[in-house]
Amino acid sequence: MKMTTMLAAAAAVLGLSTDAAAQPQVPPPAPHPSIRVTGTGEVRAAPDQAMADFAVETSAGNAQEAAAANAQLMERVIAALVRAGVPRERIETRDYNVFPDYDPRPVEQGGEPRIRGYRVMNTVSATTYEIARVGGIIDAALGAGANRVHGVRFGLRDPARYRQQAIADATRRARADAEALAAAMGVSLGMIREAATLDVGYGPPVMARQEMMMDAVAQSAPTPINPGEQIVRATVMIVYAFSM
Repeated sequence: MKMTTMLAAAAAVLGLSTDAAAQPQVPPPAPHPSIRVTGTGEVRAAPDQAMADFAVETSAGNAQEAAAANAQLMERVIAALVRAGVPRERIETRDYNVFPDYDPRPVEQGGEPRIRGYRVMNTVSATTYEIARVGGIIDAALGAGANRVHGVRFGLRDPARYRQQAIADATRRARADAEALAAAMGVSLGMIREAATLDVGYGPPVMARQEMMMDAVAQSAPTPINPGEQIVRATVMIVYAFSM
């Protein structure tokens, strides 16, 4: 009885398999004809903010003395920056380091380098929204005792606005390329099937070199600053349908 039941079940399964195989196979849908294009747009804008990094480096026989001298000198630099027009809340500590100062003479075999003192370096970053003040701010910091300038970076306070303009420009360029390609192929451009931003970026920050600043101070001339332009770029990818 069990054998009969098993044979019947097997026959039913076989029949189902045979019937399924006998059904006509539905071919996969044909891919929609499309044109894929990319476009790159850019917007140039004058910077409306500047960030400058100033450092004070001091040395002494021990770390405490070097740190105390550094704090006193840095407070003078910060006060000078405020007088030059940088609000105190836009001056922030960027780095603070204490280094041992080793004797440069060769170490005898088996000996250890001798520490002859300590150096302290304190770096602050000052941000201003008045580009015309940048040269005066640098001069004020150097005149108050800053002995290192780690550069000036220019940027945009509202980069999103320029980002949107760059994306719009990239989209127009992509559309123009798609229309030219469709015309060359003798087809009609259709609806957009897919669209995406591939990359949105900003031009490298403009840096003012420390050597140029120090030379201007040595000559008692105002530090020359040329902020140049910021470039915002965007690339988009768009897929258009087309018809014959």
